[in-house]
Amino acid sequence: MVTADTKGSVLVVDDDPDMGSLVEDIMSERGHAVTVVTNGQDALKHLGQADYEVVLTDLRMKGMQGLELLSEVKRSYPHTNVILMTAFGSVETAVDAMKHGAYDYLTKPVKSNELVPTLERAIREAHLRREVAHLRRAVGKEYSFHQILGKSKAMRELFDLIQRVSDSPTNILISGESGTGKELVAKAIHFNSNRKHAPFIPVNCAAIPETLLESELFGHVRGAFTDAKTDKRGLFEEANQGTLFLDEISEIPTLLQAKLLRAIQEKEVRRVGSARSLSVDVRIIAATNVTLAEEVKAKRFREDLFYRLNVIEIRLPPLRERREDIPLLVEAFLQKCAQSSHRPVRGVTESALALLIDYAWPGNVRELENVIERAVTLSRADKIGAEDLPPMVQGARGDRRVIDEAAERTLPLHEVEKEYILRILEKTGGNKYQAANILGIDRKTLYRKLGEIEESKSQR
Repeated sequence: MVTADTKGSVLVVDDDPDMGSLVEDIMSERGHAVTVVTNGQDALKHLGQADYEVVLTDLRMKGMQGLELLSEVKRSYPHTNVILMTAFGSVETAVDAMKHGAYDYLTKPVKSNELVPTLERAIREAHLRREVAHLRRAVGKEYSFHQILGKSKAMRELFDLIQRVSDSPTNILISGESGTGKELVAKAIHFNSNRKHAPFIPVNCAAIPETLLESELFGHVRGAFTDAKTDKRGLFEEANQGTLFLDEISEIPTLLQAKLLRAIQEKEVRRVGSARSLSVDVRIIAATNVTLAEEVKAKRFREDLFYRLNVIEIRLPPLRERREDIPLLVEAFLQKCAQSSHRPVRGVTESALALLIDYAWPGNVRELENVIERAVTLSRADKIGAEDLPPMVQGARGDRRVIDEAAERTLPLHEVEKEYILRILEKTGGNKYQAANILGIDRKTLYRKLGEIEESKSQR
């Protein structure tokens, strides 16, 4: 963590030994590590052997000059700051040094009250730059394609599509049930694209009140409404040069959809209360867990906005459609949860794994991860057993028994369908939306079939 007293390593390059000794004495007393060399070639050797936050070099030396050393350092060690010093100070020389990438410029004879704050400021900035680079590498790794687990045909096709669209400026619509990993895919696209060094801004359109959503997306100016005490940048501006991820896009109010459409078409936004438009360069990735085309037909979503967002659609398959990926996901979540909770759980019994594979997973991958976390916490052995799983998962074999019992009793097909529908409804706690998804039918069809079941009961 970078703080005001962050310590660093300084490489001093000066053919005047007295200058090197002076800097070493002053900075060593303040806890910094100082190395002194007398020429540019020796400086490059040291840079190749150790990390330095700052190179403090004389401008005019025998052999390699200060500006030449500056160019070499910036080319090979971009996170190291270079400060030039010279007895021949002039505005022209300072400007030339800054153009070549120098962090700062000091004039000899260097004063202690100028040297110390300049060097320590350069050390802090170098530390900060390295932290940012480290975080970017970590984020890029976290949201690489390898973090989206799956070996099924559906997932292999998904990986291929993500790779092909990442560098495209095209807007993308990600569709899939809740818990399938839509935001993870959006982040994978962003952090593997040429926009990865710019912001990825996620916004859940359903989580922000309708009255605030416009201000959140587009910003506002002071006095635009009662609580607008200052100007505020919107999320479009925050995501400039990067990606704006609009989750649950179907929840955006109809009136706001027109303004969103204009922002996408014109690549500019206007803050609430402002008469001035601001240009933005933002890639839109939207996500939905409902069928947006049906929302268009029902007049709840603008058709023109739908086509602007749905240039490329990525459909995430529900977990029940890729059961062969469940063992891989179980292993990954098990390792993650066991490590974070310091529990000695190293595997899953065959009976428990069979139950996990058989379960319908209405909550998809997110539900699976929660179930594994629960099982790791409750397990008394080094393997997760069937008894460690929630009752709803333990009852997964019941779905198979419906078929077995029906075959044994030689029931007609419509009776099998009825029992299976009722079993799925029981499993989802009466949630008709989840039940319809599991059954692979729309809600209207489910309501019709439930009506038929009730009618058959009343006729008995």
